[in-house]
Amino acid sequence: MDRTKPSKVHLPDDKGIAAAAAVIMRGGTVAVPTETVYGLAARADDDAAVAGIYRAKGRPDFNPLIVHVPDATAAQALAVFDARTNALAAAFWPGALTMVLPRREGVALAAAVSAGLPTVALRCPAHDVMQALLKTCGLPLAAPSANRSGGVSPTSAAHVAASLGDRVDLILDGGETQRGIESTIVGLRNDGSWAILRPGPITEHEIADVLGGASNAVMSVKIEAPGQLASHYAPGKPVRLNAEAAGEGEYLIGFGPIMGDVSLSSGGDLAEAAARLYACLHLAAAAPKALIAVAPIPDHGIGTAINDRLRRAAA
Repeated sequence: MDRTKPSKVHLPDDKGIAAAAAVIMRGGTVAVPTETVYGLAARADDDAAVAGIYRAKGRPDFNPLIVHVPDATAAQALAVFDARTNALAAAFWPGALTMVLPRREGVALAAAVSAGLPTVALRCPAHDVMQALLKTCGLPLAAPSANRSGGVSPTSAAHVAASLGDRVDLILDGGETQRGIESTIVGLRNDGSWAILRPGPITEHEIADVLGGASNAVMSVKIEAPGQLASHYAPGKPVRLNAEAAGEGEYLIGFGPIMGDVSLSSGGDLAEAAARLYACLHLAAAAPKALIAVAPIPDHGIGTAINDRLRRAAA
């Protein structure tokens, strides 16, 4: 059966949410928009359902998954909160922040969501569609990006269908996502230290303002959170960064005054560039040119997160 046919794509109205919730409850997978990218959701309390995510994505089993919850109260039932966690939740939830926290003993979460770690990555998303699905299901949902592992993350339902095809049971089409890159991930250590494990829309400076000090944790060599693989977000072609102009056979993704085949933001707006990053990489991947070049991106604010994704795409 071809699951990319329109019957697999539902509008996120009451009927569509009910259909998606039914798929989730029976252990299937649903592609659902968040404010960052589309996620591939399954119930986080069922080993077989979580295995379905890994199977659909072809994801390495040592790479943990983000568990989505409707609010901080639901998160507190799954992880140990402290004053720092409460402060970050109050400042940034619902929103594009994921916190890696000590997992509570005995909670009903599939072991695979933590990939064998004693922690769990939790996020309370702001998108109305994901919130509606969470509340209808009444369950925490594991939801990495809805694409093949290592590939370019999806910012539209069409991207999901092209990447996963019949590997996803249902797609909720909520249009283009707004933030365009995955959530910031912060790890909060038991010794009081913290670290940015994955840059994202919420900057390290914003987090430091809440926590009252700069990141001071010793980084682990192990995978602690999603998006830490050296090669990730890859468009399937060689990628050259900091390109002032296109070379022979290169599809140029421009920024600011550097105009290319497509531009992240002709006005040099980093927020617009973040929102368009994956859409532009998808266009470059589909173009007939065999190589991709990307104009320089300022490495500050959300530009840090954009450059993180680009370096991994080029690895």
